[in-house]
Amino acid sequence: MEGNRMALEKVLKGLMDRYMERVPDVRKILDAMVREGVIGAPADIENDHIAFRTMGVPRLGIQSFEKIFLHYGYQKKDHYFFPEKRLNAYWYAPPEPKYPRIFVSELIVDMLSGQSRDIIASYTDEVKADPVDGLDLDDARQTDAFLHSSLWRIPSLADYQALAAESEYAAWVIYNRYYLNHFTISVHQLKEGYNTIPGFNRFLERNGLILNDAGGKIKTSKDGLLLQSATVAGMVEAVFAGGERLSIAGSYVEFAERKVLDVYAGLAPHEITRAHRREGFETANADKIFESTYAAQTTKGNR
Repeated sequence: MEGNRMALEKVLKGLMDRYMERVPDVRKILDAMVREGVIGAPADIENDHIAFRTMGVPRLGIQSFEKIFLHYGYQKKDHYFFPEKRLNAYWYAPPEPKYPRIFVSELIVDMLSGQSRDIIASYTDEVKADPVDGLDLDDARQTDAFLHSSLWRIPSLADYQALAAESEYAAWVIYNRYYLNHFTISVHQLKEGYNTIPGFNRFLERNGLILNDAGGKIKTSKDGLLLQSATVAGMVEAVFAGGERLSIAGSYVEFAERKVLDVYAGLAPHEITRAHRREGFETANADKIFESTYAAQTTKGNR
């Protein structure tokens, strides 16, 4: 089990290293936090959760992807359904509080048109067996390489655009595959003035960050105990089959404020741990945060 923890830490580091290289907003936010004395160093941040997107097809999807983190001691938790976006999702609790939660979603491909199903199948049918079954998950380098490798051939621009017309999620996955979709800063762990979503949003905007305003810049759970916001995904230059190029949505950064549960309201601040705060996720919040990679947001944020 201890070996699994070491492998998990290396896999998480590999994910974050590549993510930070590709998402300039991460460095912009961290530098601003250090400059304003919010943190002393990036390591001071608590990562609330990281998220991945998958295709719900045989041999892939959640049932395949989750094996990686279940092996590292994560526990499968609540299911979420997004009818308009045609998605399923689950979250996974970490083996220790110091690790981030995992949120994994999958496209329900059978809910798409025949044309989109055929396009997706032309790529995903190249995967002849569950690829996770062939991994030595205790070998962190092997797992890290898998999470950043191709599952199918590079898509054509025409296929990407055809999918995007029906499902922007589908288009994102067909090109990005298992690339880390976002990581999440736990703002309630920060110092006063920055430890609420409204306060942290003000900090972000005065530092030039563009926020996802789908459903409002602040997404709030029905119980009022989970507040979330997110940047708009930056654009990256994608090279498609045949060398065609197009700027497409990359990844983004999310922010979460988990309030203390009412039953623990009497605790002193230094006594409060993750176990005392609102846990899990909220379908309505996540539904709008998915749109950080959608054109309605990215065209606003990247003019």
